[in-house]
Amino acid sequence: MEHDHGLVGRGTELEALGALLTGAGARTVVIAGEPGIGKSRMLAELGRMADARGMLVLNGSASEFERDLPFWLFVDALDEYLRAARPELDDETRAELAHLLPSWPAPARETHGDPRYRAHRAMRRVLEVLAAETPTVLLLDDLHWADEGSVELICALLRRPPAAPVLLGLAMRPRQTAGRLTAALQRAAPVRLDLGPLTPEDVRELLGPGNTEAARLHAESGGNPFYLTQLARAGRKTVGRSTEDAVSTAMSDELALLDRDLRRVLEGAAVAGDPFLLDLVAVAAERDEPEVAEALDALLDRDLVRPTEAPRRFRFRHPLLRRAVYESAPRAWRVGAHERLGRALAERGVPPAGRAHHVVQAARPGDPEAVALLRAAGDDVLLRAPGEAARWYRDAIGLAPDSAGLWTALGQALGATGRLEEAREAFVRALALLPDDRIAVRVAVTADCAGIEHALGHHDAAHRRLTAVLESLGEAPSAEAALLMSAIAQDHLFRLEFTPALEWARRARATAGRLDDPRLVAETAMRLGFSTAFAGGTAEATAACAEAAALLDAQTDEQIGHSPEPVVAQLAAAELLCGRLADATRHAERALGVVRHHVPVMFWAGLVRAALGRLPEAAALLDEAIDVARSSGNRSLLGWVLMARSSVAASGGDAGTALVLARESVEAHNDPEKSLPGVWSRLTLAAALAESGEFAAAERLVVPDLDALPAPLRPAARALVVRCRLAAGRVAEAADLEPGSAAVALAQGRFREAAELALAEAGNGTVLEEAAARFLAARALAEAGDTEAAVRMLQLVCDLYERCGAPRRRAEAERLMRRLGHRRVHHRSAPASGLAGLTGRELEIARLVADRRTNAEIAEELFLSRKTVETHLRNLFHKLSVTSRVEVARAVERHDRDAP
Repeated sequence: MEHDHGLVGRGTELEALGALLTGAGARTVVIAGEPGIGKSRMLAELGRMADARGMLVLNGSASEFERDLPFWLFVDALDEYLRAARPELDDETRAELAHLLPSWPAPARETHGDPRYRAHRAMRRVLEVLAAETPTVLLLDDLHWADEGSVELICALLRRPPAAPVLLGLAMRPRQTAGRLTAALQRAAPVRLDLGPLTPEDVRELLGPGNTEAARLHAESGGNPFYLTQLARAGRKTVGRSTEDAVSTAMSDELALLDRDLRRVLEGAAVAGDPFLLDLVAVAAERDEPEVAEALDALLDRDLVRPTEAPRRFRFRHPLLRRAVYESAPRAWRVGAHERLGRALAERGVPPAGRAHHVVQAARPGDPEAVALLRAAGDDVLLRAPGEAARWYRDAIGLAPDSAGLWTALGQALGATGRLEEAREAFVRALALLPDDRIAVRVAVTADCAGIEHALGHHDAAHRRLTAVLESLGEAPSAEAALLMSAIAQDHLFRLEFTPALEWARRARATAGRLDDPRLVAETAMRLGFSTAFAGGTAEATAACAEAAALLDAQTDEQIGHSPEPVVAQLAAAELLCGRLADATRHAERALGVVRHHVPVMFWAGLVRAALGRLPEAAALLDEAIDVARSSGNRSLLGWVLMARSSVAASGGDAGTALVLARESVEAHNDPEKSLPGVWSRLTLAAALAESGEFAAAERLVVPDLDALPAPLRPAARALVVRCRLAAGRVAEAADLEPGSAAVALAQGRFREAAELALAEAGNGTVLEEAAARFLAARALAEAGDTEAAVRMLQLVCDLYERCGAPRRRAEAERLMRRLGHRRVHHRSAPASGLAGLTGRELEIARLVADRRTNAEIAEELFLSRKTVETHLRNLFHKLSVTSRVEVARAVERHDRDAP
């Protein structure tokens, strides 16, 4: 049969695989085709070729009936190998692997930040470590059956491949593959091999010379290798039947030849899984292990099952054969087999997630133990694999449909996977089932539901929901009432209703003040500062922020980190909006230190860094936030961070990047224009369009009534409209909007006045705003004929942009200097391959980064604070012109390699 022969009819594909193996760096190949076309065989051939070249080959395969086992593809590929190899990994990666791999010995240690992103980063790091020793090939088969956790992880590896020679081989049926993975593959543009049917000549070669049935078998199988071999095994004609029916009949005939004992062992294997363990087959089939071992030897001889690299683990010859065996087993017996396996796994201490599949198949409606186990299984994997958690919550609901707790858990899991409409339905169902006396729970679920509705753009529905539950609480002050009032204030902000937002924020703060809860006071004060800043009340916003800061600064990092969304990060946002940049910086960096991979924290910290003129750091942080947001599947979060990253790109003069990101942000938000995310994302897109020279399109996007914008966004919006009108030659219209604008004065020929106005503006903004104002002043001075003063101003502008990490902006200033007859002499940052520009301490830290040390480990070894280490890292990032720790490590490696 096919497995005894070399591959036929696949010469072109084999050449392509050989070319991949002789290349360098991280690569991906996709092998696609219909069931039985030979995808697994081709993937196995890739592994054989890689192994012959001395590469490390790791294999994992998804299974049709075990789609709810989190990260199963990677467990199958890596668990046993890593248990034996014990590679040298950093503590953070080791701790994270304990959540992913059943046999990993390190104790699970919960750390802060997005768990899914941490899981993805840990697996990427593992592959980098393995490939640093030996080029690695990771083969993942049957992706059309992959669990959602594995799909998310593959997408993460496609977005950011390992920084090492890793070849990712993926096999799948295209029409059954998850849309999310298909989209990720389209963006990654891997090598793709679409396998077609064998030709009649291929079939004759495969079956051997002299086979008189080759033509018939080719016609009946359609050239499908698996179907062909099954029909050849049957040895009889199947005239008048479809190919699928013929193959099904052929497999049934093959299974009918087995005696009762062999058939029962094979059925036990089908229930136990694919791959399956010998001892679990014994449990499912109710046979002694020696009897099962003897039966498996017979099944191996008949090529119904095949061995794996593990001594007591086996696989079916083909997934379609496993399905045929499973579905042909008596249904009542299957239920009992699943029940036996569930009990046996429980006795062995297997956690709920490892038993849930069998419990689902055997549980009775209303079974409290089964419901509890399924709930526990979902809870265990919710943070890292919410898609699988949602499956188990649904299964539990099938047994106990009137559980408000299960519907709430389902809503949270669905929200985490980005299935927002389904999440909203689950929360609504939970609210309908909640007893009236469960006030605290009702408030929490209502807030969750309203948050989903905001993300969907249903701001009016969210508002009605929040106000209705607040009215049900009565007049007595309570923490629940204060939190609802804060949520309603934020709801009004989303709807651009600043006055009611301010009123509700004041009510929330007053209610909190009547309760003995400093944390609640801090949160409501922060919300008051946030609302007031958006409404334009700077003095009140400053006072509210100062009150919140005094309370939060007295709390420990551990106390702050226990909040799902750290209040200190929201405080940094409020301080940024009302111009308290130093305080915003302090609180944003503290929030990052406490909860690193939390998208809202990264969003505001990125904007704070951009306001400080630290553009490379802001870009690096927001790029990481985009990766986290994509991993989460939350389109709303993704829209926010894309918007911030576009703004940073535009600030640095990178018009192309700014435009691409801004357009995706608008698409991700999909919000009506009269909402905060809708207005802000469109304003960001307008800025990117203007940066690209599309001024008419940019002006059309800006909200006609500029006064309706949030106060912090109005100056930028007005300046943008002025810029668009001046670019179109509509100077009078620009002057009507901003008569005191330096840009308008320049356009009107009032050059000296324009320079004075620009210099006055330079002292009132961020470092980037100062640089832009001074550049405008230099232009005005040049037009006024004061070339010397203009050049001096441009030299200062170049220094400012150099400091900010904005080379495109600096180049604009240098071009103007050249037009004025001067050439700037400056020292550029050290190239990424050289370390000569680093101080001794910075070089020491760079080498520790290359050794994969974390900031905390570096601080401990050098007796420094973590803040000092972060400062040194910022400096060496700038000096080396890099944006990541990986690039620092590469710079150190190049330096050491090239050193005499």
